[in-house]
Amino acid sequence: MPPSPSKQEVTHAYRHLLRAGLHAVQYSKPARYVIRDRLRYAFRHHPPGHFNAARVNRTLEFLEGAAGSKGLEHRVVKALVHVWWERGKGMGMWSPTTERLEWKKRAYREFDRTVWMLEESMGVGLGGSAWEPKKSSHALEAMRV
Repeated sequence: MPPSPSKQEVTHAYRHLLRAGLHAVQYSKPARYVIRDRLRYAFRHHPPGHFNAARVNRTLEFLEGAAGSKGLEHRVVKALVHVWWERGKGMGMWSPTTERLEWKKRAYREFDRTVWMLEESMGVGLGGSAWEPKKSSHALEAMRV
């Protein structure tokens, strides 16, 4: 097991990921708030033992590619941020029916699984930001239910 990262390493990784993420979304609203909130959640709710410096570096490279041109990386980041923003919007005064709520849960479950598989194949941390995924192949099978 690799040694646990220092607090300074984790802080630097957070700052670099935030800066690269903001640059990738060109500081646009509400994308910058989505990036900030996702990173905050990931770094606050995952133990430092799950930190992976190699994954952080690959994620930074991906985000720099997204910021550098309007190619595939930029479109992926833009689509992810849009879905995360839509997902995070509150229900407000509207109370959805149980059927609609189940449909949304199923759709987001498929989205999460797709993002997880993309992260695994590329070795980056887009949805969980720089942290080792907790899901195993058994968990992936359970998600299909």
